[in-house]
Amino acid sequence: MVVGYIIPIAIVSVVGFSGYLVYNFLIKDIMCNRSVNATLKEFNIKKTQFQIIKEFHASKGEKISDKEISKLQKRYRQHEPDQFLSMYDAIRDKSNTEKKN
Repeated sequence: MVVGYIIPIAIVSVVGFSGYLVYNFLIKDIMCNRSVNATLKEFNIKKTQFQIIKEFHASKGEKISDKEISKLQKRYRQHEPDQFLSMYDAIRDKSNTEKKN
């Protein structure tokens, strides 16, 4: 009798947990990526998220690896999407001041 309750509960738990993992690690990232790309397109920014991060850190004089840039890209995309616009503005302002000098 108890087995009749335990098996369905275990199945539902496994399906629910796997659904949570798929959402958290796959679907959420896809939705965030689409949102950031739409925002960049809205502001007519032709650079990718990767290029923006790489140029921003290069302008600060920091050398970071491509793997580290990818990690930053995912973190910014999911938790701080407005950072891409801030970094792009900083890159653009620095290039404008260099052209004036």
